[in-house]
Amino acid sequence: MSTSVRETSIHEKYAQLLVNYCLAVKPNDKVYITSSYLAESLLQEVVKSVYIAGGVPVLSIEMKGINELALKYGEAEQLSWVSPMKKYIMENFDCYLNIRAPFERGDDEKEPFSEEKFKIQQKANQEINNIYFERIGNGSMRRCLCQFPTRAGADDAELSLEEYEKFVYQSCYLFDADPVAKWLEVRKKQQVYVDYLNKADLVQYKGPNIDISFSVKGRTWINSDGRSNMPSGEVFSAPIEDSVNGKVYFSYPTIYMGKDVVGITLEVKDGEVVKWDAEQGKEILDKVFAIDGARNWGEVAIGTNYNIQRTTRNILFDEKIGGSIHMAVGQSYKQCGGKNESTVHWDMITDMKKGGQIIVDGVKIYENGEFLI
Repeated sequence: MSTSVRETSIHEKYAQLLVNYCLAVKPNDKVYITSSYLAESLLQEVVKSVYIAGGVPVLSIEMKGINELALKYGEAEQLSWVSPMKKYIMENFDCYLNIRAPFERGDDEKEPFSEEKFKIQQKANQEINNIYFERIGNGSMRRCLCQFPTRAGADDAELSLEEYEKFVYQSCYLFDADPVAKWLEVRKKQQVYVDYLNKADLVQYKGPNIDISFSVKGRTWINSDGRSNMPSGEVFSAPIEDSVNGKVYFSYPTIYMGKDVVGITLEVKDGEVVKWDAEQGKEILDKVFAIDGARNWGEVAIGTNYNIQRTTRNILFDEKIGGSIHMAVGQSYKQCGGKNESTVHWDMITDMKKGGQIIVDGVKIYENGEFLI
């Protein structure tokens, strides 16, 4: 008599990857899970996997338009209030899983809001933000950011929902027979790059409309192998704050404050952005660069996920594009040794597949979107 084996659903596979590989949940781990209710099918599988692993799941589920209501009706005293529950979680929980599941774009179109209110809210969250970066930096809290495919994400990517689901799952290697084995392969390959870069001093990104250099001497390059972000596929570090000099053009479009910003050009002197422009969305740059710490640098990185070859207006995927580099203004990653602090961390990306080079201490290690080491 033959016994049929139930096929594991894609959401089961995804949940098992998130819980067992990305977060490595252990018995008695407290796991904070945030998402919107649109991700219910994945959330059920994640909660199940956390319990099977011996952890304790705690959920925070988002509804449409809540933050917009705060900015519209909240006054300064209300917007300055810091949730003691969220502070406790960030100080004490072992794991944090953020499953992005945005609502329909039509429902997400925001009314104009007071920039002053936004700044008050951002400043109030700075303490929790600092705790978060400190704990992921020292390894006392394991975190993972991932995506659940929704109509809004598909619309942003200009794909059908079916096409977008395939894109998301393919980017995470969920169509592989053993996704964990694939991510372990990525880890091994990227470790070669990280070992080389961790001995480096001066790094130069060069190519069409880009000639920028920075020092990473004494800083740590991280092998982003899918444990902190899913999908991943990048190596990244934090430059010495006052060492960044040159000019850089970011060829891929990006999004910030819900607005598209295209064709960004930045001029940098001694670590500070001194001049900026954009083919579209310069007013967003003007607003961001008025925020403390946003004109300084928090990250330098190289994207290595060749399953991602197009932008989707989602930085979780776009910054991982195989054959690209990105740099982030604002908050540094403390685990890299970075010291810049800001409520902003904005990644900007450029294609390196047509003439791009990375030169490390005078040696070309990367050309046309591929490592040479």
